[in-house]
Amino acid sequence: MTDLYAKAQSAANFIRSKTPPTPRLGIILGSGLGNFASQVSEPTTIPYSDIPHFPQSTVVGHSGQLVLGHIAGVPVAVMQGRVHAYEGYPLSAVTFPTRVLGLLGCTTLIVTNAAGGIRPNIPQGSLVAISDHINLTGSNAALGPNEPRFAIKPSTGERFFDMSTAYSPALRTLAIDEAARQGFTLTEGVYLAVLGPSFETPAEIRAFRTLGADLVGMSTVHEVIVARHMGIEVLGLSLVTNMAAGVTNEIIHHEDVIEIGRRVERQFTTLLTALIPQIATS
Repeated sequence: MTDLYAKAQSAANFIRSKTPPTPRLGIILGSGLGNFASQVSEPTTIPYSDIPHFPQSTVVGHSGQLVLGHIAGVPVAVMQGRVHAYEGYPLSAVTFPTRVLGLLGCTTLIVTNAAGGIRPNIPQGSLVAISDHINLTGSNAALGPNEPRFAIKPSTGERFFDMSTAYSPALRTLAIDEAARQGFTLTEGVYLAVLGPSFETPAEIRAFRTLGADLVGMSTVHEVIVARHMGIEVLGLSLVTNMAAGVTNEIIHHEDVIEIGRRVERQFTTLLTALIPQIATS
């Protein structure tokens, strides 16, 4: 089977056979944030290895399973971990789960990641609402034959599609307002994606700052490109797990990324749990 749409339908049909609820909202959990899936009530957990054609996570901090159920009464599909191009996967595989989430019925996607902080006034441990992105990975997930069958609503699935509001302003406003109610500031920022897997050099970070980037990471943008091609609304949240190279004199370690995720887990969980029913009714 070589048809990407057919493969995605096969995966979606398998998932449907395992669980009754049709998810309305998909969540992709980045490094150090996977424990949020424990908020799902009456969960059905499916390892990625069981799902036809699904790529397998190989990075520490990415559990590699799909959790389906409800959060605050909203049917959800939660991905505990993702795959990255730096693992050797083509972009069609990196974005395959996003395609499947759309075919399952998700009209909204919350995409999260661990990111390096470029802007000094966004300190380590901050949650940031992504307002836009810069794709410096060297490629685009929409490359190749266009497949309009992936569209989930009219006027989507086109060869050339708009990315001027890749991250929904309305969803971002909901998140910022909810954070304020919870007593903290959810800053907005521009996320710049690189291929990885090496962390960036200080000279690269200086260049990225000149380009207008506030955050840097190795994921997210291709999932968002595919989601917007399908017509899925996107809320992006970054956790600043470290300051990028040259911002401080500290050496960057992946273990620190996971540890900061654990420290901010409660704030992240409280924000997202409160947001989900608001998003469902917006």
